[in-house]
Amino acid sequence: MPISLIYVLAGFASGLRSLTPAAILCWAAFVGWLPVHQNKLAFIAKLPTVAVLTLLAIAELIADKLPQTPARTKPVGFSSRVLTGCMCAVIIAASAGESWRWAAILGVVGAVLGTFAGYNARRLLVTAGLRDLVVAVSEDAITVILSLLVISRFT
Repeated sequence: MPISLIYVLAGFASGLRSLTPAAILCWAAFVGWLPVHQNKLAFIAKLPTVAVLTLLAIAELIADKLPQTPARTKPVGFSSRVLTGCMCAVIIAASAGESWRWAAILGVVGAVLGTFAGYNARRLLVTAGLRDLVVAVSEDAITVILSLLVISRFT
């Protein structure tokens, strides 16, 4: 799989759930699947970083199911997805010894695509009669699978 597609997929997954891909990247670095120990990103492989991002990702997965949670297309949710999509792609680029600039751009593109694809798919499926919780949990699973697919390039 081309590295450019990996950057887009990392961003896309962040567009679906902003913190889950970042937490999975930290776990991959922590267990040694993602080679970041030789560069400035080594802090993502540290237990405190892994623990904090894991807790935040779990909180996000729970909050996403609550009716009062704002749409991901609102400024705060959208900007966090774009930021984490960019960050995940840059981390992957750094661990692969690639240029972070191209990765950042493709991560942002992927995050924008993932944000609006996820939002519209969820709205469409719920309007078609599926329960929101079923669609949301399915989206969680897709996010985890995409994130693991991205990581699998390094294992």
